Amino acid sequence: MTASMPHVMNTYGRLPIALSHGRGCRVWDTEGKQYLDGLGGIAVNTLGHAHPKLVPALQDQVAKLIHCSNYYENPLQERLAAKLCELSGLSAAFFCSTGLEANEGALKIARKFGHDKGIARPEVIVFEKAFHGRSIATLSATGNPKVQAGFEPLVEGFVRVPLNDIDSVRQIAGSNPNVVAVFLETIQGEGGIHAARWDYLRALRTLCDERGWLLMLDEVQCGVGRTGKWFAHQWAGIKPDVMPLAKGLGSGVPVGAIVVGDKAKNVLGPGNHGTTFGGNPLSMRAGIETLEIMIADGLMDNAATVGAHLKAALEREFAGLPGVKEVRGAGLMLGIELDRPCGVILNRAMEAGLLLSVTADSVIRLVPPLILTTAEADEIVSILAPLVRTFLAEAPATSP
Repeated sequence: MTASMPHVMNTYGRLPIALSHGRGCRVWDTEGKQYLDGLGGIAVNTLGHAHPKLVPALQDQVAKLIHCSNYYENPLQERLAAKLCELSGLSAAFFCSTGLEANEGALKIARKFGHDKGIARPEVIVFEKAFHGRSIATLSATGNPKVQAGFEPLVEGFVRVPLNDIDSVRQIAGSNPNVVAVFLETIQGEGGIHAARWDYLRALRTLCDERGWLLMLDEVQCGVGRTGKWFAHQWAGIKPDVMPLAKGLGSGVPVGAIVVGDKAKNVLGPGNHGTTFGGNPLSMRAGIETLEIMIADGLMDNAATVGAHLKAALEREFAGLPGVKEVRGAGLMLGIELDRPCGVILNRAMEAGLLLSVTADSVIRLVPPLILTTAEADEIVSILAPLVRTFLAEAPATSP
C-alpha cells in the first residue's frame, strides 16, 4: 500500500502526482502544475485530452446508451468492424476491452485453429523480449522472465525465437509439426521499441502461407496510426491473419479488438468466446469517432511528419554522446536506448514538466498523442536532452 492510497493494492510504482484534467497534449495535476504529455496514457490518448470533437460525441452516447449485453445486435459494432476491415483489408472483428483480452483471444483462435486441423497440442512461435499481457496465457507468450517470475507454472505450447531471425523460424518449421501460428508485435513496445524488419515480416508471411500457419501480429501499441500507417505492418505491404488491437482505438475509452482475415474468420463460433463489456455502445462510439477524427484531421500524416521531426531532433541532440546507444522507432513511437538503467529519468522528467516512461530498464519511451505539433516535439527535446546529459554525466555505465 502507498501512504496516499492505502486501500488500493500496491501493484504499480506510482509517481507522486495525481492528474486532474487535460487539454490537447497538456495535463495538469491536482496542485495546478502543468505537464507536456509525452506518454499519452501509454499510447492510448490518440486524440490527446478533451478533444473538441470527441467530448460531445461521448456525451451524446452516454445520454443514450452506455452498455447493453451482447445478447442483442449492436449496430455500432458493425460500423466500427466495417471500418476496421476497410482500413486493414481483413474480414471481421471481435470486440473486447483491452489489449490483453485481444491477445488472449488471438491465442484461443490459434489453439482452436490447430484442433480443427487435428493437432492435439497446438504450439505457437513467440519472440524474445515480447510483451503480450499479464494473464497467465499472455504472460506465457511474453518474453520477459521478470514479469513471469512468481507465476509459474506457465502455460505450455509456446516456442520462443529471436526477433528478425528467419532461419530460426524455418528450423522450427522443419522439425515441429505442432506449430499452428507465429505471434509477434510488429514493433515491440515494453521490450524496448524493437521493430520487426519489413523484409522479415514478408518472409514470415510467405512461410506461414507455405506451412498453413496463422500470422498473428500484435498491433496493440503500434497500431491505429501511431507509425504513420493505420497499422505498422502495412509498411511491409502484407496482411496478417489475426491482428489484436487496443490502446489508441478508443482515445482513452477501453476498446480492444481482434481483426481477422478469411483464414481465421470462422474459427470461433457461438459459445467459443465472449465478453461482458466488450463492444458496448460507449466503447464502439469512442472507436468510431476516433477513426473518423483521425481521418478528418489528417493525424496519420501528422504522426509520420511530427514523428520524423522529433526523431531527427533527438538524433541531432544525442549524436556522438557517450551513453546513448540508439534513437529508434517509427512515427510517434520512439525509444532512446542508453547504455545503463535509467529509471530515475522518469521522476526527473516529471519534475521538469514532461511525462514519459522508461521501459526495458534502459529505454526512454515516447508515445505522445497523435495531435502533437512540431513545436511541442521541440519542447520535448528541450526538456529531455539536458536531463539525459546530466544523468549520463553522473551515472556509471553498467554495460559495455
